[in-house]
Amino acid sequence: MAFRVSTPGSKQQMLRQLVCSDAPEQALRYRGFSMIAGVDEVGRGALFGPVVAAAVILPERISSLAAAGLTDSKQLVREDRERLDKQIRRMALSVCVGVVDAETIDRINIYQATRTAMLTAINGLSIAPDHLLIDAMYVDHPCPQTKLFYGDSLSLSIAAASVVAKVFRDAMMCELDAIHPQYGLASHKGYATPQHRRALIEHGPCALHRRSFAPVRAVDPNAVQPVEDHPAESLFNDFELETTTPEATAWA
Repeated sequence: MAFRVSTPGSKQQMLRQLVCSDAPEQALRYRGFSMIAGVDEVGRGALFGPVVAAAVILPERISSLAAAGLTDSKQLVREDRERLDKQIRRMALSVCVGVVDAETIDRINIYQATRTAMLTAINGLSIAPDHLLIDAMYVDHPCPQTKLFYGDSLSLSIAAASVVAKVFRDAMMCELDAIHPQYGLASHKGYATPQHRRALIEHGPCALHRRSFAPVRAVDPNAVQPVEDHPAESLFNDFELETTTPEATAWA
């Protein structure tokens, strides 16, 4: 099964056609797993601030989240994300958020920073997971893992992590907007919008900008040269479901 995505518009249309359900979780429960942690990140492509990941362990019965409209946080309006965030936190067995700041992103690259944020969230769970269900990535954790492309649109556990991480990071950006009002962070949350790019040209970057990212480097005389990112990981790959253990993918 493969999705060919040619434009951002067609990708969004394709994502809206996907059904977010507990099918991946039920398949894992059939194989004997019970403490399944959904893991996802937000802020990977932003020019400002941290990358944030969340890990969420949901109970077995989660049909109420599907009925409430849970799906990829990018497909939801702010009011629905905040409503679902509260519902997820009420019913989850465990929730944790991991944050990696811009300085670290510049030092180790965004791919490694994203994996670090995910690992921090997983290790902070109050209940040890016995399987990780991750959106399009593997992490250095001894737990068996399933890498699911477009996972936040297919798995309720990953979608829950997506919403928790998004609400957390958006709130952080709104707080930072009061400290750095010249960039308009409350509006674009640190992403590379025309408004943000114009503000960078006019005011220059601040300490919380990712100086290894091209739009920031272009206006920063003290820019950081980027550390090579990992070329194999992309949310635009064909749909793929892989189950593995870290030992099986030590070569990756």
